[in-house]
Amino acid sequence: MNKSSAEETDQEKKSGAAARHDGRRDEVRSPSRFREITSILKKNQILRGVTPEKLRIILEELGPTYIKLGQIMSTHSDILPKEYCDELLKLNSDVKPMPFSDVIHVIEHSYRGSWEEVFSSIDEKPLGSASIAQVHRARLRDGTDVIVKVQRRGIYDTMARDIRLLHRAVKLLPPVGALHNVVDLDQVLDEMWTVAQQEMDFLHEADNMEEFAKNNADIKFVGVPKLYREYTTSQVLVMQYIGGCAITDREGLLARGYDLHEVGEKLIDNFIRQVMDDGFFHADPHPGNVKVFNGKIIWIDMGMMGRLSGSERKLMGDAIKGIADHDTTVVENAILSIGDFSRSPDRDALYRDLTKILGEYADTDIDNVDIASFLGEIIDTMKRNGIRMPHGLTMLARGLTHMEGDLAVISPDINMVEIAQRRIISDEIENFSLKDFVLHSGRKAGKALEKSMEIPGLLERALRDYMNGQNHMSMELKASPRLAWLLRKLVQNLVLGLWVMALLIASAILCTSDMKPKIFGIPLLGFMGFACAGFIVIFLVVRHIITRPRKQ
Repeated sequence: MNKSSAEETDQEKKSGAAARHDGRRDEVRSPSRFREITSILKKNQILRGVTPEKLRIILEELGPTYIKLGQIMSTHSDILPKEYCDELLKLNSDVKPMPFSDVIHVIEHSYRGSWEEVFSSIDEKPLGSASIAQVHRARLRDGTDVIVKVQRRGIYDTMARDIRLLHRAVKLLPPVGALHNVVDLDQVLDEMWTVAQQEMDFLHEADNMEEFAKNNADIKFVGVPKLYREYTTSQVLVMQYIGGCAITDREGLLARGYDLHEVGEKLIDNFIRQVMDDGFFHADPHPGNVKVFNGKIIWIDMGMMGRLSGSERKLMGDAIKGIADHDTTVVENAILSIGDFSRSPDRDALYRDLTKILGEYADTDIDNVDIASFLGEIIDTMKRNGIRMPHGLTMLARGLTHMEGDLAVISPDINMVEIAQRRIISDEIENFSLKDFVLHSGRKAGKALEKSMEIPGLLERALRDYMNGQNHMSMELKASPRLAWLLRKLVQNLVLGLWVMALLIASAILCTSDMKPKIFGIPLLGFMGFACAGFIVIFLVVRHIITRPRKQ
């Protein structure tokens, strides 16, 4: 290769800009493609709404680029309803291979030179062909067997054109139908295009491979194909050739002497480590992307990776503890802290929805919870309440779905949650530091003491502002039926007691006068006052003895 990586990147960016410019012109001169899109939409009776199955069929009929868009859409359960994401997972990415002459053209255009300067041979028959790229087995000039991943010729321009045409086509949709009513289709297309551009940049995937390999370098049973960075560009990726068998190839694994249960446990343990320890995990672990070779689990195809920040992982851990304890408030607070809001959240509605979900699992031990399904229910609840989950967590939901599918084939008796709990407990013990614990606890105690010392001042200020008419407080008390009954009786007795006291005082004052007529030597009005007071006291005593709280 006769260009530096930096020079190649600059030229590729210019080439991409030119392709986008050509794409804008292509939009004008592609009325036939637009008519084809609208024809397919009408054939599938899109005016009657878009069901999950109908959307998948439409994308398959529109061709490879739309299949890729559908696959990307399936990762966005934060935007699309779960039933649509589940249906789009069924899309098959295998498409007709591009001609070998196009493969050579892309390689030589990317290298600015002959392919023979790098490879001694390239197999004409591809190992696999997808909508964005296809892979070929090849051999470097030093005799090393490698895999060459080559981007489809003109794919950027094609997808850019199709995205623009789709923006126009979705305007034909009526304001009815399951999909149109719950999602902004223009927003979905913009999101898809952003993700697609990342997948079409193989330098981005190369960065992912290096980061993933670094994170798992100390794990003996995990491997990543060696990346040949010097031969990798934005359109061509070269990595080590890996043999072995797919993670779900039961017969192949048994024939090589592997213990399926051990393979499954190590697979889940490593995936949990990626999520909880690294915050950087493989989001598309279907059988074609996970192999077993030379006693190691090999992760390949790093184009679709998920990320979780430290705070997101902590909040996710808090939510898991809340789920285990069936504590709705803890789960609700974690969701409100981690989510983005499209509108002011209705906390009462969110609490009710979460209580309902947790109630369904009230009698289920957390070890037996289907985590992928449970997480999907949580995501749907967030969407209903205008809360958007970070994309990393929706990628995790996708990854968990694939992992459960892998386990169902090789070792269905493995409990994913049990392994996750062991991993978390092991990490907590391994990373426990008494010094850090004491310092952390001391800081928390100090902050609590500092806050408590502020309470009198805050209370005094609030009361002063209230007395000055600057603050208003609105409170709504909801008492239980028994408490309400007791409060009513307390108020009634208090009022009657005040009446007794008033009668006794007034009657005593009258007795000091010479008012007539008299009875038993005291003024009649005074006698009547004493009699009424006595009657009220007897009434209160009798009622206290014979009355009981009403049953509710």
